[in-house]
Amino acid sequence: MTQPPPLPVTPTTPATPVAPVVPAVPVATGTGLVTGTGPAIATGTALSVAHGPAAEPTRVVARFEDHVRRDPQAPAVIDGTRIWTYQDLDAAAVRVAAALGDRVRPGDLVGVCLDRSTALVVTAVALARIGAVYLPLGPRPGERRTRAVTEDLDVACLIGDLGVLPEEHRAGEHVPLPLPTGGVNAPAAAVAAFTGSGSGSGSGSGSGRGTRRAPEGALYAVLTSGSTGRPKAVAVAEASLSVALDWYRAATGLAPGDRQSLLIGVAFDPHLLELWAGLTSGAALVPAPDDTRWDSHVLTDWWRDTALTHVVAATPTVEPLLDRPWPQDLKLRHLVVGGDRMRRRPGTDVTATVHNAYGPAEATVVTTTHTMRATDPGAGDPAPPPIGTALPGVTLVVTDGDGTPVARGQDGELRVGGHCLALGYLDPELTARRFTPPPRELLAPALDRLYRTGDRVRMNSDGSLDFLGRLDDQVKISGVRIEPAEVEAAFEQDPRVRSAVVTVLRDSSGLGRLVAHVRPAEGAEPAAGDLLDAVRAWLPEQAVPTAVRIVDGFPLDANGKVDRAALAAQAQAAAQATAPVSEDPRTGAADDLTGATATERLVLTTVRDLIGRPGTGLGDRFTDIGGTSLVAARLLATVEHETGVRLRAPELLRSTDLRAFAALLDQRRTPRPEGA
Repeated sequence: MTQPPPLPVTPTTPATPVAPVVPAVPVATGTGLVTGTGPAIATGTALSVAHGPAAEPTRVVARFEDHVRRDPQAPAVIDGTRIWTYQDLDAAAVRVAAALGDRVRPGDLVGVCLDRSTALVVTAVALARIGAVYLPLGPRPGERRTRAVTEDLDVACLIGDLGVLPEEHRAGEHVPLPLPTGGVNAPAAAVAAFTGSGSGSGSGSGSGRGTRRAPEGALYAVLTSGSTGRPKAVAVAEASLSVALDWYRAATGLAPGDRQSLLIGVAFDPHLLELWAGLTSGAALVPAPDDTRWDSHVLTDWWRDTALTHVVAATPTVEPLLDRPWPQDLKLRHLVVGGDRMRRRPGTDVTATVHNAYGPAEATVVTTTHTMRATDPGAGDPAPPPIGTALPGVTLVVTDGDGTPVARGQDGELRVGGHCLALGYLDPELTARRFTPPPRELLAPALDRLYRTGDRVRMNSDGSLDFLGRLDDQVKISGVRIEPAEVEAAFEQDPRVRSAVVTVLRDSSGLGRLVAHVRPAEGAEPAAGDLLDAVRAWLPEQAVPTAVRIVDGFPLDANGKVDRAALAAQAQAAAQATAPVSEDPRTGAADDLTGATATERLVLTTVRDLIGRPGTGLGDRFTDIGGTSLVAARLLATVEHETGVRLRAPELLRSTDLRAFAALLDQRRTPRPEGA
C-alpha cells in the first residue's frame, strides 16, 4: 500500500500584503461577533464576512482502515441480499489495486464509468489506496463527452463495462478487474481500458490522450460545466474532504450500526460525501436502485425497506415529498438536501432532521447548511429557507464587483475560503481567474485565497446566507449546474448547425427547462428531434434541452450581443400561442383533446404543462420530447393524485408513446365510488 503524501501545512499569515490599519468593524465567527478590519465604512457596521468554527484536517482513507481493523465483520455495503463486511470490502479493493499493478500510479487520473454499486465503492477505495485520482464520469457518460475529457486530460485509463467506453478505449488494451458483478446497478463485467501503449504516470502515450494532470495531493477530481463547451475538471485534496466529513459525522451522528444512502448520481460530487461518510463512520452504505430517481414513492419505499438512517439527496428529488404527508414508518433521522434552491421548509410531520446544504464542487461539496426540525417555529413555512451558516473551517465573504466586502444585508457575490477549497482546476489559467487572493481589507488567519462562486447572496445579521441567484449565465436544472455555453457548443458540433443559443424558461414554481434556438447551416434543414438525438451523446441528461426552435437569426441588444431575454420571451410566446393540437406521427391525423379519452386528456395536458410544449401529441414518446427523471416523477405523482393509480417509472419509459401510457393507466384504473 502506498503511503499517502503528508498533509499540506496551512499558512498562518495571509499570502497578500496586509492593508494599513483601518477602523475596526464587527466580523462574524461561528460563535459570535469579533473585531476585524474592514474598508472605510462606519464603525459598528458589520461586514458580510463570517468564519465557521475552527477545524483541523484529518485523514480519510486512514479512518476507513481504522474501521477495518476495529470491526472487520461490520457491514460496509448492504447490496440487496448481499452484505459486504469491512473486511470483504478491504480485500476486494486490494485485489483491484493488484490487478491494476504498475499501470496506474500515484497521481494518475482514472475515469470511473460505474453506477452506484458495490463495484463503485471498491473502485474508490482501491484508487485511494494506490494514490490515483478518482474521476467519476457516471455509468453512461456519452461517448463524445468521454472522448472530450480524455482528449483534454491525461487520463491513465477508464474503468467500466466495455460497452459504455469510447471506441478508442474499446479498441485498446484491457485489464479485467475483479469487481463485484452482482447486486444493485452492478456492471456485467468491468475492465480498465488503456489506449495505445499508455501506462500512466503522465506518459502521454496513446492516441488523442490529453496532457493536463491533477495537481499533487489530489484525492479526486470532478467535472463541472465549462463555458467553452468542454467540461472542466476541479481537483480536491484528501484534507479538504476530511473537513466536510468531520462536519457530517458531528452534525448527523452517523456511526457504526447506521445505514447511509448511496443515492446521488455518480457524475456529481455529493456522492463522494455519501460514500466516504459511510466508510469513515463504520456505517453501512446502501446503493440505490435506478428507479428511485424517477418516482418519489419508490424512493421512500426504498428508504423504508432498507431501514436507512441517513440520506443525501438532490433538492428537486425531495421537494415532491414535502407536498404530501410524510411517511411515518421510516427510520430516517437525517436528510441532507442540496444542489438547488429549496422553495419551502419541511412541515411539522417530517420526522427527520433536514439540512439545507449549499456548496460548489470547487469548495468540496458543502460549505454552508441550515438545519430544520419539525419542532421549529417556522416549520411548514412556504418561504424558502436560508442556505445557512459556515461549516467548520469555512470563511464566507460577500463582496461587491470590485471584491470589497459589503455590509450585512446588502446583496453581493459570495466568495468562499478556508480548508474547504479545492486545489484548483486542471487548467492553471482558469484556477488563477476563479481562486483569487482575499481583499486587502480582510484579515483572517490562514486565509490565502477565495473562490468566486458567481452566486448572488445576502448575509443576514446572524451570518446566515440567503441565496438570490446567479450573477452569470449559469443555471441549475434538476439540481445540476449547467453552463448554457456548453450546451450551445454541443449543438454547434453538428455540421447542420451554424450557431445555437440556449435560454431557460421557468414555470410558476420556479423550475427551469432549457430551450435551444438553432440557426441552421446554409442549405441544411435539420429536424429538431434529430438535433436532440445528436447532443445526447455530448451532454448529461439534465443538460439536454426539452425543445429546439429553428430560427433564421437571433435578436441583438444595443451592444450588438445576442439578446437572450428577447429570445426567451419569443420562446415563451411561441409556447403560449401554439394551439394544443398536433399531428400524431403514427397516424398523421390531428390529435386534439376533444377526441381523446379522459385518461388521455389527463396524461397529455399534464405532460404539456410539465415540459412546456403545447404541441406535444399522444403519439409522442416521453423521452423523445424532453422527459427527464424529474418530469417523470412529477407526472407519476399527478397521475396518482388524480386517479389513485400508482404506476412505476419503468412502465412510463417502456411505453411506446403517451397514448400507450394512458392505455396502461386505464387498465390499472378502477372506478372511484360515487362522490369520492
